[in-house]
Amino acid sequence: MSRTAKIERTTKESQVAVEVDLDGTGRSEVSTGVGFYDHMLDAFARHSLVDLVVRTEGDTHIDAHHSVEDTAIVLGQALRQALGDKSGIRRFGDATVPLDEALVQAVVDVSGRPYCVHTGEPEGQVYAAIGGSGVPYMGSLTQHVFESIAQHGHFGLHVRVLAGRDPHHIVETQYKAFARAFRDAVAIDPRETGVPSTKGAL
Repeated sequence: MSRTAKIERTTKESQVAVEVDLDGTGRSEVSTGVGFYDHMLDAFARHSLVDLVVRTEGDTHIDAHHSVEDTAIVLGQALRQALGDKSGIRRFGDATVPLDEALVQAVVDVSGRPYCVHTGEPEGQVYAAIGGSGVPYMGSLTQHVFESIAQHGHFGLHVRVLAGRDPHHIVETQYKAFARAFRDAVAIDPRETGVPSTKGAL
């Protein structure tokens, strides 16, 4: 059975279209108008092995907030739809990922119960403006993204920043850890199906 979804959402602030394939190869085509966020969603796709297409047009002349938030909402909805009845999946995923000085643990429970716990970012991270030319990604958005994905994806998510100094590394490691944990959680469990699984292999 194909585990794919396509969701579109339009508000006064944004137009978002997201396509996912949970059994992909990590291919991504992402354009949100916020360069650093594109980079993070590309990293999510690559490390989760979810094929991901994102097209967002939002009010980035104001700031990145609505475009980032609305994309996360639609991504969560797409992941939920693609999972279907979730039969045969491992359900739980856990990953600890380093990036130079940064270290993050993420744990996913595809439970049907939305919940997010996000802890450990250093003081001042929420004020970091990350990105080169264009619209900056504020450090405060990271927790909001994970809360939105978990809420609309209907799964439990714990993200713990264990170490980190560079704001870019701190954010990127969180997305990669979430991706790896999600990858394991949605992998087909051979104990349930009798079919060997390669989806969580590192």
